[in-house]
Amino acid sequence: MNANNDPDFAPIATRIRDNVGRQGFMNHIGAELSELTRGTCTLEVDRRPELLQQNGLFHGGVTAFLVDNATTIAAAASRGQSALTAEYKLNLLSPATGERLICRARVIKPGRQVAVVAADVFCVTDGIEKHTATALASIAMLDEKAAAGIPSPARGPGLMSS
Repeated sequence: MNANNDPDFAPIATRIRDNVGRQGFMNHIGAELSELTRGTCTLEVDRRPELLQQNGLFHGGVTAFLVDNATTIAAAASRGQSALTAEYKLNLLSPATGERLICRARVIKPGRQVAVVAADVFCVTDGIEKHTATALASIAMLDEKAAAGIPSPARGPGLMSS
């Protein structure tokens, strides 16, 4: 669904893009938010020597970062509220070679407190995508007080306060 079909999504998308632009690690890695719709997110990163492990493959940490960030962004985009990763299971399917990594995340279940989000990572070589990783994440959906670091009286400080 694009912004034309979902006019309420435009301010959500703007806020998310602004927040992503302020993420130091996102900038450090050189990843870009290439697609954002309600409940989906695509992140991409180009191959650079500092992102590779000793055998010239993308480091697994780069794949894990893309999954972590893309699933959280997709969850935030689904409901227009702040979100934090609670956990994810990452399966590395094949070596990540090529010129670029692409991570596509999509919300499976947009829960009020926890969203379930799937992600797939592909490496691109000569324009051809190869599936290199898949993941399933549980994303904690935060209310605005929790997002600002203010404990909720009903919850107490909880797990998401740090």
